[in-house]
Amino acid sequence: MNLTLGNEILIWAFALAFIIGAIASRSNFCTMGSVSDWVNMGDRSRLRSWFLAMAVAIIGVAVMDYMGLVDMSLTTNNATSNPPYRVANVVWLRYIVGGFIFGIGMTLGSGCGSKTLLRLGGGNFKSLVVLICIGIAASTMMFTSIDYTLFLQWMTPLATDMSLHNIPDQSLGTIVGSLSGAEDMSLMNPIMGGIVALLMLVWIFKSKDFRGNVELIAAGLVIGGAIATAWYITAGEMGQTYLSDLEFADTRPYAVGAQSFTFISPPAHAYQYIEQGFNKNYLSFGLVALLGVVIGSFVYSIVSRNFRVEWFSSMKDFITHVIGGLLMGIGGILGMGCTIGQGITGVSTLAIGSYITLGSIIFGSALTMKIQYYRMVYEDEASFPKALLTSLVDMKLLPGGLRRLDAV
Repeated sequence: MNLTLGNEILIWAFALAFIIGAIASRSNFCTMGSVSDWVNMGDRSRLRSWFLAMAVAIIGVAVMDYMGLVDMSLTTNNATSNPPYRVANVVWLRYIVGGFIFGIGMTLGSGCGSKTLLRLGGGNFKSLVVLICIGIAASTMMFTSIDYTLFLQWMTPLATDMSLHNIPDQSLGTIVGSLSGAEDMSLMNPIMGGIVALLMLVWIFKSKDFRGNVELIAAGLVIGGAIATAWYITAGEMGQTYLSDLEFADTRPYAVGAQSFTFISPPAHAYQYIEQGFNKNYLSFGLVALLGVVIGSFVYSIVSRNFRVEWFSSMKDFITHVIGGLLMGIGGILGMGCTIGQGITGVSTLAIGSYITLGSIIFGSALTMKIQYYRMVYEDEASFPKALLTSLVDMKLLPGGLRRLDAV
């Protein structure tokens, strides 16, 4: 039995995450920052870098799928994937609500899960508090019945089960192929992946300013490539062999299977690892990746002399970040991922749930930013209802007659 494959996979996880940590720190790759630039300044450069990472990951998975280098059907089953992005039963409300909650949380917490790790590596100890809060909330959602009691109990009955419509899973190619009666279903996801990526690339490189930004382009290419590579490691020959070996193992390691990078469940994995007395079976791909990002960011901050110790400026700042971390943990688990876990990794599988979560995260974050901005500008005059209504008018989701504050 070749259980040493598990160690090899963990080494790959750390190495790729280390690269992500270093390049994201170097380029200031930040998903919340990209939404902030767009909402507050109309600058889409970092947003394009984020979408470039998506496009690269989609292309990588599509090419590997076409060449038979990965088995993406593993992502339809919780026993063979972590998480199962392409699961046939689409609990669409969990993606909407989870993504929205996560979007609010990442704005209050000054960054998503990956940015929290990057800030921690750079000396921001506010991020350590946020990370602990993410872990507490994520652990509660994963290891107790609270996720079912509060959410899935009423969301699941409203789900759309693709299998009842003779559609094997929720990937875009499978859905289109099944509905169109395609003869060769194996080609549909690579084809649809190519189409989606091409549309993204046209929009991304439409901007002359972005075409001249080598740093952001490099970040998108490297991060997207790292995520595709992780799929090759865990869903390719190595990962498949490892899963096959584990069928006959006495003890199955924790959270194994086809997967790439996500940064909300790993803090919960850390709690499990500690609680289990540092049992090696609980040293997951995600936990090793978490360490890789932090250390990659730390090394870059030392080399570039950007390491700066930061702490909370006030009790209000502390409370805001705690709430943000808790909301990220709740929303990230409910929505099955974060801006990386769903926004790039999940999107690369073409799972429609990932695209729903991505849109909900962006909406939740953008709305929160607008509300914060109006309350900052108008102070006491801007009650929450006034700021909310005005923000929704700005986003063209309500008629102008409902505006309660002058546009800023």
